[in-house]
Amino acid sequence: MIVATAGHIDHGKTLLVRSITGVDTDRLPEEKARGISIDLGFAYGSPAGGPLVGFVDVPGHERFVRNMVAGVCGIDFALIVVAADDGVMPQTVEHLQILNLLGVCRGLAVITKVDRVDAVRRSQVRSQIEALMAGTALEGLDVMEASPVTGEGMQAITSKLRDAAEATHTRLQPGRHFRFAVDRAFTVEGSGTVVTGTVFSGEASVGDRLRVSPGGVAARVRRLHVHSSEVARVRGGQRCAINLASVALSEVARGDWIVADAVHKPSWRLDTRLRLLPGVNVPGPATRVHLHHGCRDVMARVVPLAGQRLVAGDSALVHLVVDEALPALNGDHFILRDSAAEHTLGGGVVLDPFATGRRRRTEQVATLDLLARTRAEDVLPGLLKAPGGVNLDRFELMFNLTPQAAQALRDTLGMVVIGRDPRVGVTRERHAEWCQATRSLLEAFHTQHPAVQGMRAKELRDRVAPALPMPTFESFLHGDSSSRGIAVRNGVARLVEHDVTANPGDRDLWASIYPLLRGTGTDISSSVPRTRELAQAARVDLRVLTELLYRRRAAGTVHRIGADRFCLRTTLAGLASTASAVAASSEDGHFTVAQYRDAIGTGRLLAIEILECLDGVGATIRVGEGRRLRDEHVKLLHETPTA
Repeated sequence: MIVATAGHIDHGKTLLVRSITGVDTDRLPEEKARGISIDLGFAYGSPAGGPLVGFVDVPGHERFVRNMVAGVCGIDFALIVVAADDGVMPQTVEHLQILNLLGVCRGLAVITKVDRVDAVRRSQVRSQIEALMAGTALEGLDVMEASPVTGEGMQAITSKLRDAAEATHTRLQPGRHFRFAVDRAFTVEGSGTVVTGTVFSGEASVGDRLRVSPGGVAARVRRLHVHSSEVARVRGGQRCAINLASVALSEVARGDWIVADAVHKPSWRLDTRLRLLPGVNVPGPATRVHLHHGCRDVMARVVPLAGQRLVAGDSALVHLVVDEALPALNGDHFILRDSAAEHTLGGGVVLDPFATGRRRRTEQVATLDLLARTRAEDVLPGLLKAPGGVNLDRFELMFNLTPQAAQALRDTLGMVVIGRDPRVGVTRERHAEWCQATRSLLEAFHTQHPAVQGMRAKELRDRVAPALPMPTFESFLHGDSSSRGIAVRNGVARLVEHDVTANPGDRDLWASIYPLLRGTGTDISSSVPRTRELAQAARVDLRVLTELLYRRRAAGTVHRIGADRFCLRTTLAGLASTASAVAASSEDGHFTVAQYRDAIGTGRLLAIEILECLDGVGATIRVGEGRRLRDEHVKLLHETPTA
């Protein structure tokens, strides 16, 4: 269990922690000299002989609220300290507001310095605390009295902390990537850079390769320590120290995160649910505010989403634009303070950490309402109902799902996955609807346009699934098109039984030009004739011939080379085979236009046009001034065309 103190300056937080753990958390010389906490202090202990508890002692001065917020991120339990002589003070109130905004719902209030006051005063302070907690997540928490000086009440407090620690459930969520919020960074002679902080999720082991985020520096775990003991692995909910290899101290600092590479995707725009505190000045869209996320403090602007209105004491959906990228994920809490860092304005929860602002207002609000559920298994079923399905790559990153956890969730919901980059998930019912609509539209199109090869994929997408990005719809068409009786080529879709060359006129014309396209002898230019030359040789109208060649091109029988040449698919396969032979004779597998020109025995211009056609079909790829064969060229060489 991780416990953080909270309360006004000089109310005895540090002394209370020292009495429980035996550790003085004031480590800075200035803290010793002034007798107040300035930065975060850390200690471990086993109250009343119970489980190990990590304590974070936060400063109580109003000037150091920034450090206080960094200290309470990721805690399990709050130890709210109120001095009996002072009672509730301004920083008591602000600290409680911050705890409430961060969703801390377990805690204990301790009235300290009770040796200085009488029973009446103790009762008054107790009433103040109970009134302060009313309406918060900590309402109804136990209030205990203690004096670390005399020892009064200390045994009861340690027993209470022991019980709380025993009741704390591990924060290790199976199927989540490692995320660790850095609150300190320093060097240890002989070891190098060390960071301390809280593990928010996942596990890390010695030897793991991680990433410093948002900077992106690659790191390797050299050693791990929990409570000064070296361990092989750490997990969610633990405070620990990580000795990082390959990371200089200048490359990591408080506010950074150490994360698995899969979740290193910092963002400058976040869609959130923000709750403003009562009585605060409502920030306008041009107002810069301090945004605290994890242990990081960045400047940001608050932009209410369309139809939303910011009102003090109320919540709204807002878009946050930050000056420095944040590695935030769905469900992360944040705090907003004014531009002078003097007053806490409010706080909330990140809903969409990769906001774009491109959706219509009603869709955006509906999506964010779903994301507010914050559990992937509760959110995904609703998102799957969206017209365009769910971008699974984005969703799995947003919810920090490992591949195994994501696959298990997909299997549970029985969705259909389309495409690869990105992968889009849709319900089986919607996928079936799209398949039926695609076939029905193609049947109608072929009936109305029997002489046209097929329907353009974009037009088909606009009528079947307009919300799908075009690359995803093309993946849908290609995915299992053969089983649905659909053929797709060059951005045109048709039913496999539809053949525009089936009419007698086309068959006769094709029979007359096919021998001409096969060429004669070894002259390559005769196998890739210009359209006008072919029309003259066949004694047919140029327009009629051109229309036939384009229909044959759509069917995959011929290829266009340059602006006005065509060749048979078998011819192009032979030309690709020649390119393969030329590449094989080179040490690095690369070849030039001149080498290819000499191999096919033609002019440079025609050689270039042929190579550009091979580039277009995926057989070759340009590399500088040369070319090489792509892995996919084998597919071209072995495909059998239809004559």
